[in-house]
Amino acid sequence: MTDYAQEQEMEIEALEAILMDEFKEIHSSESGLNTSNRCFQITITPQEDDEESPQSSVRLALIFSHTEKYPDEPPLLNVSSLKGIHSGDLKILKEKLEQEAVENLGMAMVYTLVSSAKDWLSERFAQETGDEGAEDDAAKKEEVIVPHGEAVTVETFLAWRERFEAELALERAKLMPDAALSVTKDKKLTGRQWFESGRASGKAAAAIAEESDEDVDDIDFDDDDFEDDEEEDMFEHYLAEKTDSSNS
Repeated sequence: MTDYAQEQEMEIEALEAILMDEFKEIHSSESGLNTSNRCFQITITPQEDDEESPQSSVRLALIFSHTEKYPDEPPLLNVSSLKGIHSGDLKILKEKLEQEAVENLGMAMVYTLVSSAKDWLSERFAQETGDEGAEDDAAKKEEVIVPHGEAVTVETFLAWRERFEAELALERAKLMPDAALSVTKDKKLTGRQWFESGRASGKAAAAIAEESDEDVDDIDFDDDDFEDDEEEDMFEHYLAEKTDSSNS
């Protein structure tokens, strides 16, 4: 013969050990149940995946009392809101738990019902929180002040950079004479050609001086670039102008 009282006492001890502060005994007059037997209340909140999550906005009390032949009979059940749960939701949850109690007859089932209630809260109010978050995001987008002019995006910035680099290359090309642009990589200008091309002009020299602070020794000229003394004089003249431009 089943010792129902012993099974019930063992379940209460197990629930106290597992749930600790979330489990407590209450007076039957507080339970909302039609019984004079011992009544217990379990505080339930949605399942939190992150332990550092802020305190839940909803919380309920699962109240139960063992019947005489529990667990071969379902327990008496009641649910009440401790925070943020509407009566309509409580009714749905109570019906769900009563149905599960019938399906689990013959075994201690209170902890199973607690887990089911926790999962239901998580699904029900996580979805509601997600909807509210979507509404908040939409409201924030509407509140964004759009500045005058074209919005800055990755695409617009890349397009602007291409235009800028093209304009910069064009400006540099203007400083380089046509004679220099037409020279192939395999052919170098002689000193005379280089000087007569106009690169040694004050404007070009000043532009070169502004773009680089390198020493004169860093300029790469082969000895073959200067075929006679006149070309060497021209080169010395260019160096003098470059030095004057750098000092000004």
